[in-house]
Amino acid sequence: MDWFNILKAIILGIVEGITEWLPVSSTGHLILVQEFINFDARPEFVEMFNVVIQLGAILAVVIIFFNKLNPFAPSKSTEERKDTWSLWFKVVVGCIPAGVLGILLDDWFESNFHKFLPIAIMLILYGVLFIVIENFNKKRTPKINNFKEFTYQTAFLIGLFQVLALMPGTSRSGATILGALLIGTSRFVATEFSFFLSIPVMFGGSLVKLLKFFSEGTGFQGDELTILLVGSLVSFLVSIVAIKFLLSFIKTNDFKPFGWYRIILGIILIGYWIIFL
Repeated sequence: MDWFNILKAIILGIVEGITEWLPVSSTGHLILVQEFINFDARPEFVEMFNVVIQLGAILAVVIIFFNKLNPFAPSKSTEERKDTWSLWFKVVVGCIPAGVLGILLDDWFESNFHKFLPIAIMLILYGVLFIVIENFNKKRTPKINNFKEFTYQTAFLIGLFQVLALMPGTSRSGATILGALLIGTSRFVATEFSFFLSIPVMFGGSLVKLLKFFSEGTGFQGDELTILLVGSLVSFLVSIVAIKFLLSFIKTNDFKPFGWYRIILGIILIGYWIIFL
């Protein structure tokens, strides 16, 4: 067994678990980290690993919000079950844009923009947008403060923003949260809905990558399955901490610190690109 690859999978699992839920771009961070930590593995496995490792992260959302998302919970009243089904239907509506365009455009974005410089630029761009939108929102009162006020039209509009996350460095959670804030949702509702949207999108994306991996290659070789399982497990454990941290953080803070983080990281990466690449 290649213990160096296992150690790298642990590091990448930590990166995925933190950055998937904070609005700083998980795919972008994974690609950037792999500039410095290279797997001793086939390129097709690394490409699949970067997506399927998200299964661990998404399992954390399912567990944390299991009661809220479970329409069959015995403790729920008829009205609460109805509200839960309504929430799921809104999630499905919100996933339509990214589901359709993701299938059509994912390979094109992957081949053209999964590179160092575009990621750095998007980190900076969306960092600026977070700061600008949060400053703009200081003068506004959220119109949507719970999911009963959350319409299907709102869900679809947020889903359109999720399409922007096809561009590496954007952040799926960042794009959907920004869109939700612009539409007029509270930070807490925006963040929770972003988590819920991730469930079908990330399960679907992982399934597509796995099918592509098996259809175009020979399946897992050597320690590859172990590496994937280790990375996913670490991602799951770290995600639980990251999700709880973010939900607690936004109760008393806005998203501007994440905006500044993105800007600083993007500038550092552009400097690295100019000097070393």
